Amino acid sequence: MAVICGARGNKFVYTKLTTPWWPVSVRKVLFFPEFIDIPVDEVSPVMNNYVREILKPDALKQYIPVMDAMAREHMQSEWHGNPVVKVLPLAKKYTLDLAFRLFIDVVDVEHLTRLVKHLTLVSTGLFSVPINMPGTAFNKGVKGGKIVREEVLKIISNRRKEMMERKITLSSSTDFLSRLLLVKNENGQIMSDKEIYNNIVGLLFASYETTSTAITFILSYLAELPHIYDEVYRELVEIAQSKREGELLTWEDIQKMRYTWNAVCESLRLTPPGHGGFREAVADIWFAGFTIPKGWKVSWTVYTTNKNPEYFPDPEKFNPSRFEGKGPAPYTFVPFGGGPRMCPGKEYARLEILVFIYNIVTQYKLEKINPHEKIKFHVIPVPKEGLPLRIISHTK
Repeated sequence: MAVICGARGNKFVYTKLTTPWWPVSVRKVLFFPEFIDIPVDEVSPVMNNYVREILKPDALKQYIPVMDAMAREHMQSEWHGNPVVKVLPLAKKYTLDLAFRLFIDVVDVEHLTRLVKHLTLVSTGLFSVPINMPGTAFNKGVKGGKIVREEVLKIISNRRKEMMERKITLSSSTDFLSRLLLVKNENGQIMSDKEIYNNIVGLLFASYETTSTAITFILSYLAELPHIYDEVYRELVEIAQSKREGELLTWEDIQKMRYTWNAVCESLRLTPPGHGGFREAVADIWFAGFTIPKGWKVSWTVYTTNKNPEYFPDPEKFNPSRFEGKGPAPYTFVPFGGGPRMCPGKEYARLEILVFIYNIVTQYKLEKINPHEKIKFHVIPVPKEGLPLRIISHTK
C-alpha cells in the first residue's frame, strides 16, 4: 500500500488512474458474501449515477422542510426539559431517524432501536483486524452486519411487494428506496434486492456515524468558543425572525447560513469525522519519483493537509473566516473527497447539519460540562463521554 500525502497527493488519488477500494474487513462486515470480491466500480454504474442524481441539491430541496420538522420533533422529545444532554447519542438518533425516513420511508421506532445496537457493532468491526474469532471486533462486526443486512433486506422486499400491489410509478415515488426499486440497469433490468441494499447501506451508515460526529464536534466548538457561537446565533436568529410562527425552513434559508457553514467547515478541518479513504492502482503509475504497481492499494488522509501551516496559517486556531470567498486552496480541504468520486452525500450532509444546528442554536445557549473531555479514536474520533452539555433556553 502506498500512503499519499499533501494537496498534490490528494489531487493525484482522485484521478482516473485509481479506482475505489475497501479493506476486506469493510467488505465482509457491510456487504453480502457474493459481492465481497466485486470491484466497487463494477457494481452497476447506472445505479451509482442515479444515486448521485438523487442526492444533488435540486433533488434534495424538497426534503428541507421534512428535515426541519423532524429536527423540531427531536428537540421536543429529546432536548426540551433536560438541563443536561449527551450530544453524540442524540445526534446519532436524529441522523439515523432522518436517514430511514428520507431514504427508505421507515418511521418504526422499535425497528430503529433494534438496528442501532447492531450498527454499533458494525462500526466497531469495519476497520478491525479481520480475524473471525469469538470476542474479536471483527467477529462482532460480521454478526452485526448480518443482522443489519437481514433487517434492511426485509424492508426492501416488503416495499417491492407493496409497490407492485399499488402499481406505484417512478414519478409518484417520493423516498429514495422506492425510486431505486424502479430504476433499470444498463441491461434494462430491475436491480435485485441485494443490489439495492448495497447502494443504501453506505448512506445509512454515513448518516449514523460521520454526520452525527460532525454535528457533535461543531456543537462542542460552539459551547467552547462564545464569540463563534454569538456570530452563528446572530445569523440564525435573523433567519428565524423572518419566518412566520411554525413556518419550516426552505432552500433559500439554508443559503443564508454562510457563516454557520464556514464554522462547520472549520470544525471538519480541526476534527474530521472521516480519516480519508482507499483506492487501487488500475495500472502502473508514477508519483513523486516512485512507481506504484498495478493492483497496489493507495491510502489518502485529510490529516496531511488540514493542519499544515502552509495551507492554514495558525492551524490550531478555530477561524471560520478561512472559508470565506474562494476558501482554501484546491485539494487542501477534502472532507468529502474530490474529483469524480467526491462523496455523493456531501449536499445531504450539509443540509442535515445546518438544519440541526439551526434548531439547537436558536433555542439554546450551550455550556460544556467537562471542558477537558478527551477524544477517543477508532474508526472515527468521538468525545469519550459523548459530549455532555448544559443547555440554557433563550426563553428563560
